[in-house]
Formats: sequence, C-alpha cells, structure tokens
Amino acid sequence: MSTAAVDLPGSLIHPFAPAGRRDPYPAYRWLQTNVPVHHDRFSGMWLVTGHAACSALLRDARFSAALGQRERARDDALPVSMLTTDPPDHHRLRAPGGLLLGPAALRSVSEGLRQDVDTLVSGLAARDAEPDAIRDLGTPLATAVFGRLFGLPPQEHAAFTDLARAASVNLDPMAPPASAARGRLAASALTHYLDAHARALAAGDDDTSPLAALAADQRLERHEMLGILSLAVIGGWGPLAETVGNGLLWLLPEGPAVRRRITEDPEFARTCADELLRLEAPIPFAARVTTESVELPGGRVPAGARVLAVIAAANRDPAVFTEPDRLVPDRVPNPHLAFGAGPHFCLAAALVRQVLPTLLARLLDRFPGLRGPDVTPAFRPTLIPRRLTAYPLRLGRDDAYDA
Repeated sequence: MSTAAVDLPGSLIHPFAPAGRRDPYPAYRWLQTNVPVHHDRFSGMWLVTGHAACSALLRDARFSAALGQRERARDDALPVSMLTTDPPDHHRLRAPGGLLLGPAALRSVSEGLRQDVDTLVSGLAARDAEPDAIRDLGTPLATAVFGRLFGLPPQEHAAFTDLARAASVNLDPMAPPASAARGRLAASALTHYLDAHARALAAGDDDTSPLAALAADQRLERHEMLGILSLAVIGGWGPLAETVGNGLLWLLPEGPAVRRRITEDPEFARTCADELLRLEAPIPFAARVTTESVELPGGRVPAGARVLAVIAAANRDPAVFTEPDRLVPDRVPNPHLAFGAGPHFCLAAALVRQVLPTLLARLLDRFPGLRGPDVTPAFRPTLIPRRLTAYPLRLGRDDAYDA
C-alpha cells in the first residue's frame, strides 16, 4: 500500500523541532500506531517507526546507505568508509575494519580497559566536587577505549578528546550551518592527527595496537584507512560517552536487588546493558535512500525517497517489547536495533557490550548507594547523539544501599 503525508495532532510536538527533540517518544508512538511508514512534511523525509519495518529496511539492499549519507545537510563529501558505501565496497572496507574492532583486537585491549575502568571509578571518590556521569565517567571512558585501540600515550588523551568532541558535531544531520562548518574543520584536523599518529606508530617500535594492524593492512588505500579511523571516532567516541549517562538515568532508580545482581552476575550485567541501550540509544536514526519502490510492513516507500529508520521508535515498539517504556533488566530476548542490523550492523557492538557492563558492575560495587540528581535531567535539543545536558552523581555510602 502507498502512504500519504499526514500531520501530527496539535497536542504533539514534532520530534525534530527543538522542543520535541528533548522527548520525541510521544510523537514516535503516535506515528508508530497510526502511520508507521510516514512522509514527513517538516523534513521531507520518510520516517519508518515500526520495529518490523525498520528491521526489514536495514537489511534490504534497495535502501542505500551510501546515498543516504550523501543526502545529509552538508556541502562536502564524507570520507570513504563503511558508512558511506554499499556492498560490495562496504564488505571490502569492513573486513579490514575488524583489525581495529574485531575479536582479536578486543582481546588485546581487554585487560587494559578493565584497568582503565577501575582507575576511573576509584577516582570519583577523590574528587572535591560532585562528579558528573558524562564529564567524569563517559567522556574519559570513551577516550580510554580509543586510547587503547589507537595506541595513544596518556599525554595525548587530552588533545584527542578535544578533537573528538569538536568533530562529533558531524553526527548531527541537522546541525546549524555555523556548527556544521566548525565540525567539518574539526573532522579534517582529526584526520590529520590520526594520519600523523599512525605514521609515528609505523616508525616506532610499538606496533602492537589495533590501529597499527589496520594501518599496515595492504588491502586499503591510505585515505580508506583514515576514513575508517575517522568513522570510528566520529561515530563511536561521542555515542559511547553519552551511553554512560543515558544508561545511568534509567538504572539508578532501580532497587538493591538489581544493583547487586549486576555486580555479581556478568551475564545479567550484559543483559541489563542491552536493555539500557534499547531504551535510550545514542544513535536514534539510520539514513537511507531507496533505489526503487519498496513495500514495507506498514506502507510503501517510493523510489528515490530519503528515509530514516527511526531506531529510537522501533526499540519501543509495543508489538515487540512488553512494557516498552520501562526498564526490564532481564529482558530476553531483546531484539533491539541500537546497533543497527544487516550489513551495516555496528562493528563496535562487541566492544560496547564488553565495556559498558564492566563499568556498571565496578561502579555499583564501589558505590552501592549511588544516586542521580533529585531533579530529572534534560536531554540536549540535538538529534544525534541523544544525550543529557548533565547527570550529576551522588556517591552515597560505600557499604550499603538504602532502599
């Protein structure tokens, strides 16, 4: 069936409007219920909000990721990477990308990452001021992760953080022109930084980092290797940092039984981390363009259409998830789409599923009485990544949790 454009009821704020971005879920639920394949007058794009439709879209070669990235609101070309290509080029680039984020790479840095998590958590108690989940946990954790993957010495972490933060604006397809321009300059500076660092690794004795392995891979041209590195930082550093605050927002209201089980049962901790990602995925969309007309569950999308798979909506589809707007820590199965699906499934998924549960378990073990702020924090009015303005933490007593 075909789907015509419709307007949201007057009681709902458009999810892309600045005010609607802080809480887009009421609008998503209305679209999901009434018109799950929807031509949006505001953006000129087709919004796909149902889980079945999003899952099908992300796996269907007729929805082009390469064309989807070219339709972003920017006037320069994105670097060549898995994000900007379709098969077979996508597969050619993704295989070497495993040297950076595949199983062997993760094994090589896992012990170091556990040490980094312990250092971060232990350092919270030594702070004079009230710690913040994003500033004092999420951001340094993301930098530590990439420091391990890239073989960055500790003295380079501050410079890398500044570059990664500045370049992360490139995630937002609707960033204001001035911000987008600054983001493009930052992305260029980041690429030059990574190029120089990779050359320094190659010239030195330390050739054991995952980045060194990727840089030495002869299957890639230099610009392709740098495109993969830039994608990893721009698409991974900020979302990983924001995942910590987003997750704690949902987790800290839980009682002692859930907290205790996270510290004692690694499998439960991983299951709970997946549920946190389902509820508040930092990357709420995936952009595509149709190469021909496609029938999806809920409606037909015409050829040449700009399409957003609204992952944030699909992850709360009541047709798939019971109590979709509530944290269910032991939810199994959990077919969320926070990491995408199909050929473009996030290459860093295994990394996130390793690091986030480790952090949560260590944090709750060290601070059983950990609390968030008394006032519900606000989300920033940005589209991507989905992130809190701040999330101050009250560490509580180390010896007990007062329910």
